[in-house]
Amino acid sequence: MKNKLVLLFLGCAVLGYAQKKPAKNTVKIKPKSEFVAELMSKMTLDEKLGQLNLPTSGDITTGQANSSNVAKNIAEGKVGGLFNIKSVQKIKEVQKIAVEKSRLKIPLLFGMDVIHGYETTFPIPLGLSCTWDMGLIERSAQIAAKEASADGINWTFSPMVDISRDPRWGRVSEGSGEDPYLGSQIAKAMVNGYQQHDLTKNNSILACVKHFALYGAPEGGRDYNTVDMSHIRMFNDYFPPYKAAVDAGVGSVMASFNEVDGIPATGNKWLMTDVLRKQWGFKGFVVTDFTGIPEMIPHGMGDLQQVSALALNAGVEMDMVGEGFLGTLKKSLDEGKVKIETIDNAVKLILEAKYDLGLFQDPYKYCDEKRAKTEIFTTDSRKEARDIAAQSLVLLKNQNQLLPLKKSGTIGLIGPLADAKENMPGTWSVATKMENAVSLLRGIKEVAGTGTKVLYAKGSNLDYDETFETNATMFGKTLHRDARTKEELLAEALKVAEQSDVIVAALGESAEMSGESSSRTNLEIPQAQKDLLNALLKTGKPVVLVLFDGRPLVITDEEKTVPAILNAWFAGTEAGYAIADVLFGDVNPSGKLTSTFPRSVGQLPIYYAHKNTGRPLSNTEGKFEKFRSNYIDERNEPLFPFGFGLSYTTFDYSNLKISSDKMNPSGKLKVTVDVTNTGNFDGKETVQLYIRDLVGSVTRPVRELKGFQKIALKKGEKQTVNFDITVEDLKFYNSDLQFVAEPGQFDVFVGGNSNADKKVSFELTK
Repeated sequence: MKNKLVLLFLGCAVLGYAQKKPAKNTVKIKPKSEFVAELMSKMTLDEKLGQLNLPTSGDITTGQANSSNVAKNIAEGKVGGLFNIKSVQKIKEVQKIAVEKSRLKIPLLFGMDVIHGYETTFPIPLGLSCTWDMGLIERSAQIAAKEASADGINWTFSPMVDISRDPRWGRVSEGSGEDPYLGSQIAKAMVNGYQQHDLTKNNSILACVKHFALYGAPEGGRDYNTVDMSHIRMFNDYFPPYKAAVDAGVGSVMASFNEVDGIPATGNKWLMTDVLRKQWGFKGFVVTDFTGIPEMIPHGMGDLQQVSALALNAGVEMDMVGEGFLGTLKKSLDEGKVKIETIDNAVKLILEAKYDLGLFQDPYKYCDEKRAKTEIFTTDSRKEARDIAAQSLVLLKNQNQLLPLKKSGTIGLIGPLADAKENMPGTWSVATKMENAVSLLRGIKEVAGTGTKVLYAKGSNLDYDETFETNATMFGKTLHRDARTKEELLAEALKVAEQSDVIVAALGESAEMSGESSSRTNLEIPQAQKDLLNALLKTGKPVVLVLFDGRPLVITDEEKTVPAILNAWFAGTEAGYAIADVLFGDVNPSGKLTSTFPRSVGQLPIYYAHKNTGRPLSNTEGKFEKFRSNYIDERNEPLFPFGFGLSYTTFDYSNLKISSDKMNPSGKLKVTVDVTNTGNFDGKETVQLYIRDLVGSVTRPVRELKGFQKIALKKGEKQTVNFDITVEDLKFYNSDLQFVAEPGQFDVFVGGNSNADKKVSFELTK
């Protein structure tokens, strides 16, 4: 029995670990500050710098960990964590090297981009945000953490909370849209889902909010490009979701690639120290993005030694892949360019994170092979993913109640995204097993049942340009390009259409047309698919467009010509079932847009909470007026506004009331509105409250989201919805960057989207 005891050196090394199952025994260790201080007192400078190093795992395979190059570095104490290594078997092998072969036996962090699920994949974050349901969003992160932790992962590089108002930027797909208030609620929900307020649990993982900061506002919508904005816009519009994640206790923060005030974020001391730590009180550690430190060299910030010192002195603790810390900080220390106190503080923060995760008590905490076999891609998790995905879909148009479809007759399913299971999980689904994803074709066939005939034709390729399609279907997300001519593909589609009662056209973007380094200047559906759609419309058969996208697209033509449009985003591994559930009315769509859909690319950036000008357009018909703020060739307003989304039923808003027309700074107002389901289906509605500050010391947006509630109403049911307004809802950062609420007049709007026209008013007194 003695040979089976778990022995720990410095409370962290598991010796004599030979059994296949991880040891369940843990040893009680000293309080965090004392434990970390004692451990650091035994560390050499090289070992300290090793804790700041986060390499990728390379090509480690099960059974080969000991012979890999990274294993040598781990044994020498030169690695603090690894990322992009997956599975309990591989992680256990590597962790064993750290806790048995390195001198101080310090366990590793294992990180992965668990962005919107693990093997059970949920809608892309932009789609997930359209549920407007914080409980569902938190639950998706909780399931992701459960699965990832069961497979050995203890750290996720999520949530991404970058506000973006320009859908040319491909990574809009990874965020929660354009609004700081909604984005803040989602940031909090995601952090709570991953970390569960208790990192000692074996099914919670360390979250990492990213990308700090302003990454979603690059010039021209081009990824990694320059960002330049005023501090007042930073604090009011772009910073709130990051701060919300910090307030929720997020354990780590990732630096962004872009510059802020002319200094790359990775080396920006004002950002990482003054704002993040001193103003917001962040207590965790900061990690760079992939090669973020050496990328400051082409930015023009110096050589590798200079930029590494710049990053450390700015407040960055961990170097992802760049190895600038590992290779240059010793020299910088000798030359007086960095201080040992700065290095020690960085090491302390990383060791504290490992302590909080319980890795010093049990380095194999996340290496339970039983969990790996029983808690990943389970029937229950898939069911929840299907339910959540269905609530992320946004019904944009439903002329003459074409939807829901009947489970009878013949349906013609046509389009390059119709039988494309590899694309359903969307971008950044690195742990997804694509073979497990459900295509729309499979979903429709199974949900429709045997009483419905389903015919299928591809109709077209993604695009006429084969090179473009290759670039848009990377990472195993092939659309199996068809070698037939466009005429042959179209002929087959028209034959299917001729035999069908209704056509479902599955069109739009492929999964990798959005995401990192997938910026676009043309946001329309590719021409090959537009030509297919127009040919289908000419048949005279009713057409439902199921639109796949990772960003708001320009669908002005389609909105005019197609009778029904369901925006499906990329809904995850259960996408086919979820979309079919909505198409057939088993689930009434309730998604609401969190990002404005433009009429044309020329309107970008476009968002609802814009400022007024001194020469606003005076008419509401979109008519051009000379010497007014408008376009000569386009209307000002978007195609679909923020917060928009239809249902198979209808909702009526009435009896909007406010408890008083005056409020003092310590008071509270109650706003009530009656919402009635006036249609023929049970349904869910997201009731939204917006506030406009009419006069301020600085110009204020035309309206700002300050509250929302998603309610379920039976057919014919009425519910009174209540909102509370306090002075906190009225605060903003003024020109001195003071967070204040200024006395004056305010308008309150309540409705089903950002164009809500039910209004009450009040005055904030001194």
